[in-house]
Amino acid sequence: TGAGDSELTPHREPRAAEDAALIAIQAFPALLDLPQDVEVSKVSCGSRHTAVITRGGELYTWGWGKYGQLGHADNASSDQPRRVQYLAAEGLQAEEVVCGPWTTYVCVLE
Repeated sequence: TGAGDSELTPHREPRAAEDAALIAIQAFPALLDLPQDVEVSKVSCGSRHTAVITRGGELYTWGWGKYGQLGHADNASSDQPRRVQYLAAEGLQAEEVVCGPWTTYVCVLE
């Protein structure tokens, strides 16, 4: 290139250590295993995470968890559905769930 010419190259952010672990967050439907005694009554999907409520009022979440939207007291992502332990520990039953892009809203009954 001559003086004054510049080559445009895309800027790439360095990958964070937490992104190094492969989480198969997929943009298409996939079969998942829930415990055998679990019957799903409601489902909501965010941009990269999913939540279900069982007939017994338990909340299971999975997917991308960078902002704590899975409700597991951490920012870990998960390929497999995990029960949100906090609700059971507090004696709460999930009644409604709505997933936003990076959030999960849950209406609970005491």
